Amino acid sequence: MPQKKSAMKELRKTEKRTARNKQTKRRLKELIKKIDTLIVSSDKKEATTLYNKIQKLVDKASKRKHPFTKGRADRIKSRIAKKINQSQKSETKDK
Repeated sequence: MPQKKSAMKELRKTEKRTARNKQTKRRLKELIKKIDTLIVSSDKKEATTLYNKIQKLVDKASKRKHPFTKGRADRIKSRIAKKINQSQKSETKDK
């Protein structure tokens, strides 16, 4: 346990930040799982709408830098976009 007043405040700040970062990561995981199920069920319109939400979340989180950096955010967005595009291509091939 910190002894100095400033150290105690820093500990409180760290706990708040950690909780916010965990919440952001958990929310992102949930959204990615949801978009994967939408891609499998061939609901492209809904998947695209959800992709926009994911983009917003990831960009905001990378702006703060601590949940993940800008490079990691770009990779996450790129991989999801790639999945959506591949599913659309395979759907048009089947027709």
